Amino acid sequence: MAEEKILIADDDPAVRRLLIRVVEGSGFQAVTACDGTEAVHLASRESFALILLDIMMPLLNGMETAHEIRKNDSVVKIIFLTSSPEFALESYDVKASGYLLKPTTYEKLCSLLNDCKQAFHYEPESIIVKTDKGYRKIYYHLIECVEAQNKKVLFCLNDGECLEVLDTFVHCSNELTTNDAFYKCHRSYLVHMPAIDHFNSIEIETKTHKKVPIARSYAKSFKEAYFEYMFKEGD
Repeated sequence: MAEEKILIADDDPAVRRLLIRVVEGSGFQAVTACDGTEAVHLASRESFALILLDIMMPLLNGMETAHEIRKNDSVVKIIFLTSSPEFALESYDVKASGYLLKPTTYEKLCSLLNDCKQAFHYEPESIIVKTDKGYRKIYYHLIECVEAQNKKVLFCLNDGECLEVLDTFVHCSNELTTNDAFYKCHRSYLVHMPAIDHFNSIEIETKTHKKVPIARSYAKSFKEAYFEYMFKEGD
């Protein structure tokens, strides 16, 4: 199986050497560009799993480069390398997957590429729950919310099913919130961010029109977590 290719675009030779070392040491094939124009040219000719873009480059800066790449490729993951996170709003416009602050470290780069490697060989995440019929695997992408209802715990799925499980709400919440796509918005509710259609200060409505309350004490932190998650995912 061919190695996944990662495009590195940075005008600093020392940074390129570090990135090449990390990329190739992580099992990927590194392709480099010295400026934004070269990066756009390479991205139009080859397929990349990830593009690492320096913000400050000659000819085309990183943001301009990303806009050009996005004209032909809406899928490739883009990570910005920058000394300042002030461009975050514009990064959202080009559906960036995130950014690394300079000066970055070898360890941070390795961690990033390990995350990417898992994504390239993606297997849907899931939780194993206990029901009155035995154990069942539920894939995360099927879950809209989890609700504690009196002594029952319900998993509300996007096909309309509300599955009653025998595990405690605390157990389910602790397991699911290790993934930042899930957030506890009320003492009795856990919501899955991708399932949200819209929300206001007191209530969430999912894409299947399920109503989920937001506790006043959770409102501010939920809003911050939601936008942080959506920015990271580039939705």
